Parts: sequence; structure tokens; C-alpha cells
Amino acid sequence: MNFRIYEYLNVFIMSWLFVYSLTPFIIRLAYKINFVDKPEARKMHLKSTPLMGGLGVALGFVLLCIYDVSISSYRYFDIPMLGYLAGSVIIVLIGVIDDKMGMRPLIKMAGQFLVSFIFIFSNFSLQELEAMFGSIYISLPILALWMVGLMNALNFLDNMDGIISGMAGILGLGFFAFALSNSTASNPHAMALIALISLSFAGSTFGFLPHNFNPAKIFLGDAGSMFIGYFLSSMGIFMAQYAVIKHNDKFFFLMPVLFLSYAIFDISLVSYTRKRDGRRVMQGGKDHSTHRINNVLGSVKVTAAIIYSINILIVLTSIIVFLIGSRELLFFSTLLFAVFFLFFGRKLDQVPVVIPANQKKA
Repeated sequence: MNFRIYEYLNVFIMSWLFVYSLTPFIIRLAYKINFVDKPEARKMHLKSTPLMGGLGVALGFVLLCIYDVSISSYRYFDIPMLGYLAGSVIIVLIGVIDDKMGMRPLIKMAGQFLVSFIFIFSNFSLQELEAMFGSIYISLPILALWMVGLMNALNFLDNMDGIISGMAGILGLGFFAFALSNSTASNPHAMALIALISLSFAGSTFGFLPHNFNPAKIFLGDAGSMFIGYFLSSMGIFMAQYAVIKHNDKFFFLMPVLFLSYAIFDISLVSYTRKRDGRRVMQGGKDHSTHRINNVLGSVKVTAAIIYSINILIVLTSIIVFLIGSRELLFFSTLLFAVFFLFFGRKLDQVPVVIPANQKKA
């Protein structure tokens, strides 16, 4: 047990230090090759800012995952791990291309579905997919849409300094806590690996946060935000799978919906208000929950602190619900947050926002 604690601390500190130390070099490289995000009406920043932050976060994560597997005799570079890492690398490459040259939304979405299928088919057998929701023709679309939806939700939410890098780190620690709380005599190696992967992710995102917090010296870009969406959605699937096994109740497929409810709330708010007002849903703008909170408070730092606090509360609630193992408590907690977000969304909808020209339909 003492060795396991040392291993956890070692992985978290190494990933944090690696990304924290690497990011200044990436900033200089981004300026040198003109890989920067220029100010626009729909964006918050007022000067050109490097866009390659996601590369550093993903590199730290992938290298530490390789380290996680290499230091133990009971972990292997098997098809599930190779598929997981392949999906991580491909989604980052898609994001880099989009950041540098732009990409049509349908092509980007096709890439998101590709990495979703790579993850799903490398980590779950056909029998496991059949068992999830009764038929592979139901399970496969649900899992793929879940992953693509969250990749886009995190891509949407990456609109203000430090928001999703800090939020992602909190959720990464939440997945670590889930793995610890689910560790039993029958699954110690699987839970230890999930715990280490989660710490590699949390350390990488927290290592990036000091450079990304307001005023940001570098942005994640689509490469970083979609990578974060890939990680959170895939870990959410693992969370659902193990929660269902632990409590022998398929109702616990709802666990990741509760756990990742803030990202779901934000993309739902933006999609609903834009559709209702006759605006383009897929174009960037300053009408997210974060923008609206910032418009009221007038502080990006305070807005980030509020988002962090909400996600900490969600994580703690989710872990408590899992430990108690009551489907009624899971339903009530999910419903409670849904009601809160409906009320919160209605209040935020009353906050005036700037509508840039790219959102207005011709």
C-alpha cells in the first residue's frame, strides 16, 4: 500500500512538473512559427496568444501513461491501452490541423467519431457492448454520441482563461477518487491503472493551468479541448461500466451524466438559446455560461473560481452517491442538479451578451 501511495504521488508530480516546465518552450515555439490565436469579435483576448497548449498537456499525459504501464509487471501495452493512446494522439492531431488551417465541421466530427470507435472497439468486446444496453445497435450509437458530444462540449467551453484546464484537473482527481473507492480484491490492478491514468491527466492539466490562468500566456486550442473531451468521455464510460458492475444495477449508467453535468449544462444552454434566437449553433460566440457569469461579476478569475467550485461539489456528490450505492440517491442527486442548472440557466439567459456577426444567419 505504501508503494502504491508513492507511485500515485510520483506520477502526479512528474506529470505536473513535465507540463509546467515544457509549456514555456511551447510558447516560444508557437510565436516563432506564428501558431497563434488572433483577436476576434467572438473572443475574449485582446492580443495574439499561442495556441499549442494542448500539445504539451497531451504529450505529458501520453508519456506518463507509457510510464504507468512500463513500471509495473502486471500492466501491458495491450490492445485496450494501445487503442486508448491511439485515440488520444489522433484527436490531438485533428485539433492541431484545425487550429492551424481550419477544418470543416463535418470533417472534424468524422474525426471525432473515428477516435470514438477506436476507443470503443479496442476496449470493449462485442459481448460487452451487447450487454450494456441490450443490443450493439443501441450501445454503439450511445457511446459514440456520448464521446463526440463531450468532445464538442469541452471544445465549446474552452472560451475563457483557465476554465477547462482547471475544471479538467478537478474532474481528473474525481476519477482518481472513484478508482480508489472502487478498488476491491477482485480488481486492484484495473483500478490502480485507472487511478494512475487519471493522475497523469490531472497532473498534466494542473501543470498547464498556471500558464493558462488569467491573464493567459497560452491557450489549449482545439487540440487541447478535444483531447480533454476525449479523456473525460472515455473515463466516464469506464466509470459507468464499473459502477454498474459494483452495484449490479444498470441505473448506474447515469453516474457519468451526473459527474460531467456542468459540461452538459453549458452546451445545452448554448445550443438551446442559439436555436431559439435563430442563430448558428456551431459558431463560436460570447454567450456561454462562463461569458454570462463574467458579464455579471466582471472578473475572469472569479468566474473560473465559481466553475471550479461547482465542479468540486459535483465530484464530491458523485463519489458519495457511488459509495452509498443507492439508485434512489443517484436519481435524486441527478434530478437536483438538473433542476439547479435549469434555474441557473434561466437566470443566465437574462444576462445581456454580445452576439458576433458570425452567429447571425443570413
